[in-house]
Amino acid sequence: MPIRSKISTRLLLALAAVLLVVALLWLRWPAFHKGTPPSLDQSAPLGSPPAATAEDPTAVYAHNLLLRKGSTFRVYIRWIRGQMLPTHPGVNPSLDDPKSFIFVIQKGVVHANLGDIGNYLNSAVPAKFPLQKINITGEGDQLKISGILHKLMLPLPVEMASTVSSTSDGRIHLHVTKINVLKVPVKALLGGLHVQIDDVMGSTPLAGVQVSGNDLFFDTPKLLPPPYIRGQLTGVSVDRPDLVLIYGNSRNDEARLAQWHNFLKLTGGTLDFGKLTMHNADLTLVDASDDAWFDLDLVNYQAQLVDGISRMTPQAGLEMFMPDVDQQRQNKSGKSITLEWLRNRNQSLPPDIPVKKPDTPVKK
Repeated sequence: MPIRSKISTRLLLALAAVLLVVALLWLRWPAFHKGTPPSLDQSAPLGSPPAATAEDPTAVYAHNLLLRKGSTFRVYIRWIRGQMLPTHPGVNPSLDDPKSFIFVIQKGVVHANLGDIGNYLNSAVPAKFPLQKINITGEGDQLKISGILHKLMLPLPVEMASTVSSTSDGRIHLHVTKINVLKVPVKALLGGLHVQIDDVMGSTPLAGVQVSGNDLFFDTPKLLPPPYIRGQLTGVSVDRPDLVLIYGNSRNDEARLAQWHNFLKLTGGTLDFGKLTMHNADLTLVDASDDAWFDLDLVNYQAQLVDGISRMTPQAGLEMFMPDVDQQRQNKSGKSITLEWLRNRNQSLPPDIPVKKPDTPVKK
């Protein structure tokens, strides 16, 4: 066979093989791409957070929020970023039930007044608890708990000095360095009178309190009333008159943070409040009072809503401007409209509803 004829045959065979491979690849192309994630949306700017949905946990943003936990305790949230998670699977978090959710803080700064902590413990401890009339003071990493000890033959004033820090599991750790009775070190008192941590805290400590040797561990979600707050504590210190809790990698620039508006913002997930259920939640509660903290009482928040103003956003969210709990009602009817009112067009609008005046005709 001539050389040219051999080359032509080889070229034809090679071309046929290439065409066969291309055809097979074309036929198999959908199978190769089945399950392949879609390409990134190039129109979205880099770093933009994904859009929240009803299936996502509810995200929490708050600044300058005074959150009441029961009738005798408050926390001062300078700022937090975190999530609002249900305490029971399958049950929506509800603003009407503080026990139905827990705030899991990823970053933030929270204050608790030392006087409030002492007052709450005095109201929460059982009548037979050894330590009564509890008072808490401190500065920096030093904390002192004092009170009247009733375990001994006579009621005696006792003071425990300790250092305060955080643990890796989110608890507050007190390492007791000294126990004084009558302002005299225990070892020097009567020679034979010995007081230990177990004597002060009792044989069955309070729920949320663990005693181990010279150490006390406080689990605040178990110890304090709802709404519960949990997170990765990275720092605990005393800045009189407050105990300051740092969550995550957070800055504590009090002067700059105080310039933010006072608000609580909840986005994503499903949330109940009042008679409403909000899917893909978009709810912002804003302080309508001109003061340092937004005093929010979740037990009585509906009364604050009645005294405030609500409006819907273009994104179908709700913005509610609310006065503080103790602010006096101003020009609020506090009543719902009735069917009789709806039947009579001559009835005027409620006094707290703005009335739009008819347009004035233009004079020629």
